Amino acid sequence: MTRALVLFAHPCPESFSSALHSRVVDSLSARGWEVDDCDLNAEGFSPVLTEAERRGYHEVGPNIEPVRGYVERLRAADAMVMVFPVWNFGYPAILKGFLDRVFLPGVSFKLVDGKVRPNLTHIRKLAAVTTYGGTRVRALLAGDPPRHCVKRAVWHVCRPDSMKYLALYDMNRADDARRGAFLSKVGREMETF
Repeated sequence: MTRALVLFAHPCPESFSSALHSRVVDSLSARGWEVDDCDLNAEGFSPVLTEAERRGYHEVGPNIEPVRGYVERLRAADAMVMVFPVWNFGYPAILKGFLDRVFLPGVSFKLVDGKVRPNLTHIRKLAAVTTYGGTRVRALLAGDPPRHCVKRAVWHVCRPDSMKYLALYDMNRADDARRGAFLSKVGREMETF
């Protein structure tokens, strides 16, 4: 059985992001996947990398103690789906904090002669499902950091066989029909993920 870690980062249960999150979880579950639904806000995840954590960041082994449970969940996953809105051309702080605190040396990567080597290669499928308030052109003019972070940095530490980046741009002006069409697209993509 394939196990997916779904990382969800939005504080409001009535949000469109929440609807996307539910569609992802429901679609994967309907396929018979084991879904580890990690709602970072609901779980009260603290995104702050403390002084002690930063000082012990490179001590492989002890560095995972503050986030051991999340590391174990990440290590148990065969696939990872990140569901989040883009805010200020970046991840919500809670998701950025998850990457800072959990994607540690010895967990997501190994440092070999100062170079980052992937260490999450058991994650064979990677996807991001996201919304942007502005247009695709506006995101491109800003460099589209979230897309590049997922498709380069997160991809690099996993090296998955399959990668999807599903984005609804111009969310601020999206009507019910556009949101509904994107929700359907996400469901279809998860059915073939």
